[in-house]
Amino acid sequence: MTKNKFTVSSFLESKKKKHNISMLTAYEYSTAKLLDEAGVDSILVGDSLGMVMLGYDNTLQVTMADMVHHCKAVTRGVKRAMVVGDMPFLSYHVSVEESIKNAGRLVQEANVSAVKLEGGKEVIDKIHGIVKAQIPVMGHLGLTPQSVNMLGGFKVQGKDEERAKVILEDALRLQEAGVFSIVLECIPEKLAKVISEKLDIPTIGIGAGKYCDGQVLVTQDMLGMYTDFTPKFVKQYASLGNNIKESVERYIEEIQIGTFPTDAHVFGISESVLEKLY
Repeated sequence: MTKNKFTVSSFLESKKKKHNISMLTAYEYSTAKLLDEAGVDSILVGDSLGMVMLGYDNTLQVTMADMVHHCKAVTRGVKRAMVVGDMPFLSYHVSVEESIKNAGRLVQEANVSAVKLEGGKEVIDKIHGIVKAQIPVMGHLGLTPQSVNMLGGFKVQGKDEERAKVILEDALRLQEAGVFSIVLECIPEKLAKVISEKLDIPTIGIGAGKYCDGQVLVTQDMLGMYTDFTPKFVKQYASLGNNIKESVERYIEEIQIGTFPTDAHVFGISESVLEKLY
């Protein structure tokens, strides 16, 4: 694809041209900058930061203040990729007005290009309001982590006929409401295929198979940095967690035996200046 700024239009154009969209998460400046320079199409500042960055058991404790803070850091490091900010738990559940206000904070204060929110028909009125406020919205169906308590844990969704139909119907509702893309998480591959074929907007899969119009992974998962739990759908492209631990162990050892720092890592001072200090 073009090296120009990736936008909502780029998402829609990608589906038409059958360009598979690449998306990864970032939560701070340095990682965002690296992902952007590597050429990823879109960066999601996910509420998964609750687990990956803050050590929570799930995403439910993440606040709007957390999201604004991390989205600000990410957008400072990005030039080309489209940055999407997650709307956290309870930021779009109370009223349409509050939903618009919170989405507006992510755009106005944190400079994201779009927001993502979870749910189907129960959030349609919120999506209508946010889109009407000229803020692009990405949907999220299937396993919706903010509903983990209602779903009974992190389980594959849509395996039976009734639930599969609900997810498909919700996808069509979200498209009609104006979302520019939908994340499909942890649903059967063939269900994701049906949904992707029926929609005019692109689907982004995470644990939803190869028939989606793009893929998203948590960067720390695919780089082997987050080791608390590795989902089945994650492919690890590196083992940076082990590399980091080995590097830190070497650093500690060299400090203890006195081989770091060396002459290459220190600054000098003239002898004439030094003499005057004694």
